[in-house]
Amino acid sequence: MYTNVKPEHVFSSYDVSLIYEVPLILRAQGYDKVLADKLSIEYRTPDLSKWEEFVDRVKKANKPVRIALVGKYAKLKDSYLSIKEAVIHASAYLGLKPQMEWIDSVELETDEEEALRKLTTFDGIVVLPGFGARGAEGKIKAIKVARENNIPFLGICFGLQLSVVEFARNVVGLKDAHSTEIDPNTPHPVVDLLEDQKNVKEVGNTMRLGAQKIILKEGTTVHKLYGTSVIYERHRHRYEVNPKYVDLLQKHGMVISGVSEKGLVEFIELPNHRFFVATQAHPEFKSRPLAPSPLFVGFLKAAAGL
Repeated sequence: MYTNVKPEHVFSSYDVSLIYEVPLILRAQGYDKVLADKLSIEYRTPDLSKWEEFVDRVKKANKPVRIALVGKYAKLKDSYLSIKEAVIHASAYLGLKPQMEWIDSVELETDEEEALRKLTTFDGIVVLPGFGARGAEGKIKAIKVARENNIPFLGICFGLQLSVVEFARNVVGLKDAHSTEIDPNTPHPVVDLLEDQKNVKEVGNTMRLGAQKIILKEGTTVHKLYGTSVIYERHRHRYEVNPKYVDLLQKHGMVISGVSEKGLVEFIELPNHRFFVATQAHPEFKSRPLAPSPLFVGFLKAAAGL
């Protein structure tokens, strides 16, 4: 009555259990035809059959898989929205019903025994991005639980860096190993500032950003998942695995399964584990409902025992 909008141009977008249903709801009301008419463009009937199949798979999935998402912003779940949706995309592809539980990494430090015991009940553990000291030790403890209990594990960005710290401390035996971001005086800086970041004074938009070329090692888990030797994944970081420690890490069993053109560590994995992979990249950013991230597919497949 008061907006100068024709009644036939008003559409309902009511609450649904799955956000991916919204395009189907709008199309059923003729929204696409009205929009094409208003824009004076030719209307073409869209083929939404694959989208409808995706929605149907999500809603009908009945094989549960319990995933722990460990991060310091667990109380603000939208901080990790892309990762949550990447899990949904991969789960639909596999016919799984993901049951995600957010674990505050700070609580793993303050209530260690009970929190860590709880982690062993999950089918898979994801250590989320989010740099800075708060909650870092909790993430390291979660990584240790996944590694020692053969629980499928996926580490993303800071999750890779802390996976290297955990491995250096508890497998290699480098006491007090850390990232110089958190402990500038660590005797074993297994994670350090990128070389081209050391002279950066203006920190705004100066990280290593965007899609970067990654070269995968043949025969590794990630090479099998991606099915190619060269991929591009998006990045957002200033720190890297210290090249001075790479040989030592490999000597003790860690596999460097992906590197950049400059030799930066992009993927690590442990070969004698059900699934233990971490990446410096953010594969969740390229995941789509009809094209899930291969890394998330591999992780969930292992978590579900498929």
